[in-house]
Amino acid sequence: MASSREAGVAYPRLPLTEGSDDLVAFQQWLGEAIPMVGALGIMQMDRQGDTLTWQLSLKPSLNDKGTGFGGALTAQATLLGWCWVTLWLRAQGRAQDVVVAESSHRFHAPVTADYRMVCSPHDSQGPVMLADKLQQRGRGRITLDQKLYCGNTLCLEATGSYVVLPEA
Repeated sequence: MASSREAGVAYPRLPLTEGSDDLVAFQQWLGEAIPMVGALGIMQMDRQGDTLTWQLSLKPSLNDKGTGFGGALTAQATLLGWCWVTLWLRAQGRAQDVVVAESSHRFHAPVTADYRMVCSPHDSQGPVMLADKLQQRGRGRITLDQKLYCGNTLCLEATGSYVVLPEA
């Protein structure tokens, strides 16, 4: 699908829904809002409690060695965290912008087959602390961990700090 997106023009937000978000609709919107998402190989999203999991195909992220390209994998980890915060905000009935403030990545093993990425708060109290900051100041920050598994092998660990901006 060719993107009609233009630099400097924000994409319309996905309208808030009552109750639980439809992850299929969210993934479709995500692919329209961020054109590179279509090339990331996301096959499925699942949300259980404070954990967001993606199942991904390796094929779109292959490097010259036939394993996962580090740049693609780190982009996926960063985006997974952004999605975690965006979906969490939506569950709170909030439509605020999210940006990544900083991130770090550590590779442990090559990615040699389709894989899964798991994202959860670095601190189990992170969501509560974020909710408090949003209530008090209208903005806040949360640190999330992303882990990439190829089978049972941990291949990548990432940590990202995500900022929720004040409502416009």
